[in-house]
Amino acid sequence: VLQKGLKENFADAQVSVVDCPDLTQEPFNFPAKGICGKPRIADVGGVPYLVPVVQKEKVYDLNTVAKDIELPGAFILGAGAASSKILGVNAELIPIVQTKSEKKPAVNGSYVAQINPADKGCLLEKYSSKYTDCEFGLLANLYASEGQPGKVIEVKANGRTGELNFVSCLRQILEKHYGEKPVGMGGTFIIQKGKAKVHIMPPEFSACPLNTDEDVNNWLKFFEMKAPLICQPVIVSRDPGFDLRVEHTHCFSQHGEGGHYHQDTSPDSVQYLGYLLPAELLFRIDRPPETHLVGRD
Repeated sequence: VLQKGLKENFADAQVSVVDCPDLTQEPFNFPAKGICGKPRIADVGGVPYLVPVVQKEKVYDLNTVAKDIELPGAFILGAGAASSKILGVNAELIPIVQTKSEKKPAVNGSYVAQINPADKGCLLEKYSSKYTDCEFGLLANLYASEGQPGKVIEVKANGRTGELNFVSCLRQILEKHYGEKPVGMGGTFIIQKGKAKVHIMPPEFSACPLNTDEDVNNWLKFFEMKAPLICQPVIVSRDPGFDLRVEHTHCFSQHGEGGHYHQDTSPDSVQYLGYLLPAELLFRIDRPPETHLVGRD
């Protein structure tokens, strides 16, 4: 299904089932070897806690989320907002956490991307270099598993010929094929060559209400970042009525760039390599009682 659909959006695409590479190795350096074992997706909080006006009291913990999704000790990847309570500023969180179990403490391999106060560029830091917790704020889209090796879906796509970004393309292929049946996937992919459009939220929350997508985009800071970028997508083909964010992807790198992935900006030369797995369960945690569709791309 994915290969057929990707060939409509990329010059070359190959999808196969392979053994998950050892993700503790370069370029990932994750605290778990794989993305297999009881795969599940959690959508926590939501954009309505950020816009139109921030609700700073919304703070969560990845160790608690792991218990909430009935997988204590889960290995969690995804995209979320950092806890402004901990950082003192607003920032993008790139969660990569082996959560705590009865036998072992948590291993936090997350990154945080924020606006550098010195030059207004990207400041990407290893979370554990400054903080010891596993908190996040406002919202997150998370893919969780036992972190085991196993069979995964390897996706290769080179030379983008269509308008859709890699993640939207995968999601819409699934939606088109499976229709009413929601299919969720997560894991990791690398933009091996090319450049990408990435945003980072400003350090200060907006004083004025952000009521439209245009307001949100004017508030966000956009950058063009260079490969290789290691990305963590969480995709659900369609919302079965849980007010989900159906796609959300954050990325990091070994060269100091990272944030929220929008699209590659070098369609002719771009190369994607991904390792993904369909999720078995979907959990919706702390769904906002009042909602809207602003700021979801």
